[in-house]
Amino acid sequence: MTITYNEIKPWGRSLAEYVKMFNLTADELKLSRILGCGDGPASFNAELSAMGGRVISVDPIYQFSGLQINQRIKEIYDDVISQTEMNKDKFVWKEISSVEELGRIRQGAMSKFLDDFEKAPKKDRYVCSELPFLPFREKEFDLALCSHFLFLYSDNLSLDFHLGSLKELCRVAKEVRIFPLVDLNAKRSAYIAPSIALLKSEGIQATEETVPYEFQKGGNTMLRIRR
Repeated sequence: MTITYNEIKPWGRSLAEYVKMFNLTADELKLSRILGCGDGPASFNAELSAMGGRVISVDPIYQFSGLQINQRIKEIYDDVISQTEMNKDKFVWKEISSVEELGRIRQGAMSKFLDDFEKAPKKDRYVCSELPFLPFREKEFDLALCSHFLFLYSDNLSLDFHLGSLKELCRVAKEVRIFPLVDLNAKRSAYIAPSIALLKSEGIQATEETVPYEFQKGGNTMLRIRR
C-alpha cells in the first residue's frame, strides 16, 4: 500500500493522551521498549524520549521531510477542524471543551513532533514503514501501540488487512494495544469480533478493556492482546 503526499492527513496526539488511550503505567513508560505504529505527527515519541523512554515510531509519512509534513498539516488543518465542527455530536466535549481547544492541542502536539523529527536520527526513532509488514525482529518490543488506525478505518481497510496487521504486531511485540475500537462515524467496528476470534484460535489472549479516555462517543475501550 503506497501512500502519496496528497493522501495524507497528518493529525497528532500527545503523550498525555497516549497514556490515557492505552492505560499506560509509569513503569511501562519507563521500562518498556515501545513501538508506536501509525504515530504520524504525534508528540508521543518526542515527549517520551525526552523523559528517557525507549520508543520507535513507524509510519509511511516519515518518507517525507519535516517541511513537507508541516506544509501538509497547514493544507488540511482547516478542513479537519471544519469537519469536526460539523460532526460535533459524535464527540465528548469534556476534557476538550471546544473545537478551538482541540485545534490548539493538536497543533501543540504536532509542533513538538516536528521539532523532534528534524533533530532525531530518523533510523533510530522514526522509521518509514507500514502495516501489515514491519521491519523488526520477533518480540523486539515489549509493547506495541496502534492509535487511530486499525478499526478506525474499517470502511477503507479490509478485514484481511486488519487480521494480517494484528498478527504482524503480535510477531514484533510481546503485548499489543489498539485504540479506539470505533470507526470514523463513532460506530463499533465490525472487525472486532472476527479479530478476537482469530487471535484466540491461535492461542493469543485478546480482551477489550475500558480506558480513561473518551473523545469519540463510545470510543473508550482498547483491544489488549497478549500471548
